Amino acid sequence: MSGAVEPRPAGDVLVSQRIHAERALLLGWGGAILLQLAHPLVARGVADHSGFRGDAVAPWRRLHATVGAMLDLTFGDDPAGRAALARINAVHDRVHGALGAPAGPFAAGTRYSAHDPELLRWVHVTCVDVFMRTYERYVAPLAPEERDRYCEEAARVETGLGMPAGWLPRSVRELRAYMAAMDAGGAIVVTDTARDLARALLAPPLSWLVWPATWLLRVAAVGMLPERVRAAYGFPWGARHRAALAATAWLVRRLLRVLPGAVRHWPAARAAARRRAAAVL
Repeated sequence: MSGAVEPRPAGDVLVSQRIHAERALLLGWGGAILLQLAHPLVARGVADHSGFRGDAVAPWRRLHATVGAMLDLTFGDDPAGRAALARINAVHDRVHGALGAPAGPFAAGTRYSAHDPELLRWVHVTCVDVFMRTYERYVAPLAPEERDRYCEEAARVETGLGMPAGWLPRSVRELRAYMAAMDAGGAIVVTDTARDLARALLAPPLSWLVWPATWLLRVAAVGMLPERVRAAYGFPWGARHRAALAATAWLVRRLLRVLPGAVRHWPAARAAARRRAAAVL
């Protein structure tokens, strides 16, 4: 495992930097997690090694760590990127075990590890897919070549996380083909464990105190799921939900046009923009 990120391409702002700069990307986080949990081994690993259930702040701690790593890898210098990979790998070192009961196509006793390249690829691809669609839903459309560039840029982490070179999709075509193959191959099955974790994620303790916000975040998350996965979780999805999703997207797109950068973009993204501006002076 090299622990390093592949060199960034030189030139203009990367597509990944443009996408990851947006705080609105948080609207896709829940959908990405739900897709990841639809893999029984991922769900078991999260259930065994996180405090999602019974801990109101555990999902937010995970979100904070995930966003921090994403920002360091996207906007940080090489030492920051290496440090982010080291933190991720250290967490993965602790996440391993075995299924105590059959889960989907996996027999009882099947081993899982957060270092498994197969599971790493599923988690990575769900993030890339959902973040790309979140950006296009709430911020702005992407050209086909920009979508492919985003896939390619995101794949720079593969060797640093212990995956073989060339393991991750470099284009939308490859990404879609991989997701279709996973679905057709039977590995994506929503288990009772995943449903329990989904309830903890979407309706944490005391969420009634901020019910309108949590309801909208739930609609955003569930709206990101493929129909089959959404139905397997048992999420209701009708005209009211579709209307709420469309209205939220319309509102967010218009708010982003008038919000100042200090509100719209992450501090790490604004700092990187300042460094680029200083470099051309």
